[in-house]
Amino acid sequence: MKPKGWVSLILGIVLAVFGIFGLVQTSSVGSLIPLVIGIGLAFLGWRGGRTGLAIFGHSCIVIGCFLVTWGIYLLPHVKPTLRHVLLMPLFWGLFSIFGGICANMHSACACLRGQKKTG
Repeated sequence: MKPKGWVSLILGIVLAVFGIFGLVQTSSVGSLIPLVIGIGLAFLGWRGGRTGLAIFGHSCIVIGCFLVTWGIYLLPHVKPTLRHVLLMPLFWGLFSIFGGICANMHSACACLRGQKKTG
């Protein structure tokens, strides 16, 4: 079976390898983030279509919820500066959740189902 998207497949594999390397080196829960996103992206690149996009979207939502929870937990420990807002997990969690919702909605879109509007 030939992969549907080479770029997504390669980026997914690279992210998954970084996640595995991070788990082996640091045993940190934060290393699960690139691992899960990488596996979802690699599946999207290999399979493509509605199923791959839905699985990638759901993995983004799950990781986003984890990041939002982590970011809320860290809020009392940091002073909010622009650097902290853009680099802390709360921002990237919201970014990931909304990106996952977008991917899930797009997986049900008419452009992927092969339906075209006439008119």
